[in-house]
Amino acid sequence: MSLRSNRVGEQMKKELSEIIGRKIKDPRIGFVTVTDVAVTGDLQQATVYISVLGDQEQREKTLQGLAKAKGFMRSEIGQRIRLRKTPELFFEFDESVDYGNRIESLISQINSEDKPAEKDEE
Repeated sequence: MSLRSNRVGEQMKKELSEIIGRKIKDPRIGFVTVTDVAVTGDLQQATVYISVLGDQEQREKTLQGLAKAKGFMRSEIGQRIRLRKTPELFFEFDESVDYGNRIESLISQINSEDKPAEKDEE
């Protein structure tokens, strides 16, 4: 990825967080965090990685709400960032958050299993 696409991605991340949090009133969209935006080198497409608080059903509803508001978000981004052509938006769940939580729970589980063994040795 080029430096320019990285900068555009960071700016889009900031703006999309603001737009989703303050401007979109769709009841399907719950608590959404924009974790990253990956923009292609030609600035034609942007993959927006999100994490959503809630269960799988809530996540799906949020994705539907975001898909419905895609045009509005794109026009808002176009006005705020001022690019010749605003990138097409694609939303995906950021699996790294779930992955990190899973690793953290496994480490906690291992640590709790090790503690009784240490007391036996003393």
